[in-house]
Amino acid sequence: MTLTRRRLASAGPAWLLAATGLAGLIAPARARAQFTVFDPTNYAQNVLQAARALQTINNQITSLQNEAQMLIGQTRSLASLPYSSLAALQAQVDGTRELLGQAQGLAYDVAQIREAFRTQYGAIALSASDAALTQRAETRWGAAVAGFEDALKVQAGVVGGLGASRDQLTNLIGQSQGAVGGLQAAQAGNQLLALQAQQLADLLALSAAQGRAQALEAADRAAARADAKARFSRFIGSAGTP
Repeated sequence: MTLTRRRLASAGPAWLLAATGLAGLIAPARARAQFTVFDPTNYAQNVLQAARALQTINNQITSLQNEAQMLIGQTRSLASLPYSSLAALQAQVDGTRELLGQAQGLAYDVAQIREAFRTQYGAIALSASDAALTQRAETRWGAAVAGFEDALKVQAGVVGGLGASRDQLTNLIGQSQGAVGGLQAAQAGNQLLALQAQQLADLLALSAAQGRAQALEAADRAAARADAKARFSRFIGSAGTP
């Protein structure tokens, strides 16, 4: 037996314990080495899953942004126009109607006109006195003058409202061009149509007033000829009487 073997044999159990401890230290080290090994396949799958999850989140964010923009667009489309010219237009129409309602002499009333033509513009009896004929003529002349005065008032009212109409038109065009949605644009367009209707109403009122004045003057001339004919017939009749 060599010296080395004798030493190991003399060591006995102590040697076995040392060997066993060394094996215990080596085994955990190998186990730890197995857990830290890099797996490229598993890593690639994990990266791919993370990328897919991130893409899903981005798609959801984009969808939410699109929905938010759609809601904002709908809100703008339903936003009401913060400007209204209807009160001013209504005031202009009411002013013109008031001027028409102040018609002197013969008003815009069919029954009154019919009665006036029966008594003042129609044929007169030959037995009517000169005083009655003179009274008829003065009444008709006053109605004709009043008709022209009324026409001038309506004309002045229409011309006076042109400045306000121009301001309303400028404001409405500005509101229409600055509309942020369909509802505001539609409301601005409706108010522009209302302004046009109001201007047409003023023109119709002016035309009616002028036509009324001209009709009264023409009726006065026709009635004056009828009165002159009655006077002449009466004169001829009285002249032929012995």
